[in-house]
Amino acid sequence: MSDAMVNINGSNVQTLELFFILTVMMLLPSIIIMTTSFTRIVIVLSFTRSAIGTQQTPPNTVLIGIALFLTMFIMSPVIDDINQQAYVPYKNEEIDQREALTRASVPLRNFMLRNTENEALNMFLDFADEDMPENTDELPMRIVIPSFITSELKRAFVIGFLLFIPFLLIDIVVSSALMSMGMIMLPPATISLPFKLLLFVTVDGWQLLFSAIVRGFN
Repeated sequence: MSDAMVNINGSNVQTLELFFILTVMMLLPSIIIMTTSFTRIVIVLSFTRSAIGTQQTPPNTVLIGIALFLTMFIMSPVIDDINQQAYVPYKNEEIDQREALTRASVPLRNFMLRNTENEALNMFLDFADEDMPENTDELPMRIVIPSFITSELKRAFVIGFLLFIPFLLIDIVVSSALMSMGMIMLPPATISLPFKLLLFVTVDGWQLLFSAIVRGFN
């Protein structure tokens, strides 16, 4: 009877572990998007396309691909730490799944905290009715992740605003020139687009943009 109970309990544990693994696999895309540099990068790239006014050029698949590869480049030190501290010991059966997840969360938490503003942290700590611990390693992920997302959205929109300024000036100049010549029926975007592209290419815009994105992460 006791052997049967042990088998049943073991089967239940394996079932729960399998359910947990499947759940993590389903949420993996969201985890990658929300806990890495992907969010800021893809928003900045979208703002850049909108500021230039090229509509669907580059297409969404290209922007997402660029964001993914830049994310892999930026997150490579974090991935290496997770591999050395969590995956390799787990693969060698030195630690169990729970310990592996705990160790893997440390480099990721440190990355998010380095790129999280104190105002966002304090806001979510107030929402959770908790005090700031003396050691930031004691902050729970349910506080760190939304704080990180809030900070990333703020930074992405600030960068987007700065990107719009030079292209907006070109639109204003072109619109004023067309109105002064009486060409009211001609869409200003048709004339300003080549000048925007010329400006972006002349200053090597993609290289400057990628450099600013990579250097913007701590």
